[in-house]
Amino acid sequence: MTPEGMTMREAAAAAARSGQARGMGRGLAAILPRSARDQAGLREVPVDLVAPNPEQPRRRFDREALIGLSESIKARGVLQPIVVRPLPGGEYELIAGERRLRAAQMAGLETIPAIVRDAGDEERLELALIENVARQDLNPVEEARACATLVEDLGVTKEELARRLGRSRPRLSNLIRILDLPDRVLELIESGELSEAHGRAILAHPDHDMRRRLAERAVEEGWSVRKTERQVKLAKEGRPARPAAPALHPDLAEALSAAEDALSSALGRDVRVRPRGKRFRIEVEIDDPADAAELAERLRGR
Repeated sequence: MTPEGMTMREAAAAAARSGQARGMGRGLAAILPRSARDQAGLREVPVDLVAPNPEQPRRRFDREALIGLSESIKARGVLQPIVVRPLPGGEYELIAGERRLRAAQMAGLETIPAIVRDAGDEERLELALIENVARQDLNPVEEARACATLVEDLGVTKEELARRLGRSRPRLSNLIRILDLPDRVLELIESGELSEAHGRAILAHPDHDMRRRLAERAVEEGWSVRKTERQVKLAKEGRPARPAAPALHPDLAEALSAAEDALSSALGRDVRVRPRGKRFRIEVEIDDPADAAELAERLRGR
């Protein structure tokens, strides 16, 4: 019993009703100020008051992945809330986030951050999140978590979210993908020791542990994004690292960077310009062949 004579279950429920944000990591809590959190229905709810969604199509969950997620939750909390709807009697029904809920249970959490969504609240919640994603003081990981919640949990399409944020769909897809990185790498991006571009380069390696090791080496040795890309490629091929290529003349490096920025802005996609002998090669990142066709149409229209 608690000092007030309540059971642990009653105390957890009271904490949830009071809107406390204990244990909420730097996820949506960092993106939404308290007034917006209250308006959007973001709060802590008791884990044992959340009933699974009977319409959940997924029936099997990888136990090793759940164990890994539960260890992450023990260390850093639940960074991306689950989504629930209220039921009579003070309980909730899960709408989205069953992996997070199960991992939180395995981690022994009493409460979990949740978006409590009543009928008719969806548009208000989306507007609150999108407004705060558009802020300029978020780090890439915080921004990615908010976008993932909108796309994966609230059903906003990437096309619609990209339009409302004034970004390209490929840019948005690449941002969300960085959440596939190990926790340690996400920490380095959050702290500013690595950039989002470093994270995207490291994602090219399929092995989770190697991603972490490459990220730590990139920080220790001060790798540029391009050197990180080269080292990832070498690691994938199982080859030892090659000596670094001769540094570009500062004037040429500045000109290439300006060209990349101009092309990326004009095309709405990540563009790289690289020396190739006496000439230069332009590389454009696309998600799929349809994206290439869309780019071709845009160029023809100009």
